[in-house]
Amino acid sequence: MLIDSHHRVHNYLRISLTDNCNLRCFYCMPEEDYEFTPHSRLMQPEEIESLAKLFVDNGVNKIRLTGGEPLVRKDAADIILRLAKLPVKLTLTTNATRLHDFVTALEAAKVSSLNISLDTLDPDKFNIITRRNNFTKVMDNIQLMIERNFHVKVNVVVMKGMNDQEINDFIAWTKDTPIHVRFIEYMPFEGNRWTSNQVFTWGEMLEEISGKYKPIALPGDVHDTAKKYKIEGHLGTFAVISTMSSPFCGACNRLRLTADGKMKNCLFSKEETDLLSALRGGQDVLALIKNSIASKAKELGGQFTKDFEKIHTEDLQNRSMISIGG
Repeated sequence: MLIDSHHRVHNYLRISLTDNCNLRCFYCMPEEDYEFTPHSRLMQPEEIESLAKLFVDNGVNKIRLTGGEPLVRKDAADIILRLAKLPVKLTLTTNATRLHDFVTALEAAKVSSLNISLDTLDPDKFNIITRRNNFTKVMDNIQLMIERNFHVKVNVVVMKGMNDQEINDFIAWTKDTPIHVRFIEYMPFEGNRWTSNQVFTWGEMLEEISGKYKPIALPGDVHDTAKKYKIEGHLGTFAVISTMSSPFCGACNRLRLTADGKMKNCLFSKEETDLLSALRGGQDVLALIKNSIASKAKELGGQFTKDFEKIHTEDLQNRSMISIGG
């Protein structure tokens, strides 16, 4: 098992397949003309498979594929099918623009749950946030996945003054659609121009929703990052990921592997461990993994606390969200 110095067992690995993306969401990607990692510096399919197997052999039983947009990789289907052979629950986070091309591969790999990023239900605002005109395609593919019996979660990064007024529109969507909306507090990363007054908190979200609905809290797992709720009579549910106002680090079980093969023991950690170079050089990768986990901070990468109003982004040392992989 992979256990840190705070006695937390880590059994969940998030693997970024690429830092490339066909959208340009401003909170994720620093600039329009972003310099993506060259293919030679990315983990190759057999290297991803090898590293994933090492983690699985040491207790990991859930793997999530992320990006960038993971499905822009030409070999994405090959990677998905390779990892499907491992004894893990395999899931995927995507912007949904290319899902129609991967339905068969996802079904063959028994990927039954998808997280889809969608921050607005307004086509014009979608264009502003993503700097691309793909709203209809995203909505069509969400409907396609529901019709194909995938468990669909929709990730909504809530930003004050941008889309906070749409929260109840998303709740209304859950009325007749088995969609599971997850509202995410806006988090600071390199280049996303984050400020604390843009954070719309868990408490504020519940206050907004309670003005129109009566949320019912749902039971959760000790490792849940989302506080789950339902509205009586709705087919879908909603949840809040309260990273900024109410962190959930105490039972963290997650590890991250960037597309260029660097291990991050926390989303906000400034330290990284180069597993890909070690793998290519024939070094003891497992020892590096264990050393990284042993050094994991108690909360929030050791860089800030839940008093997010006091965060000075210029003091944070981290990558952009698209480079980390979420």
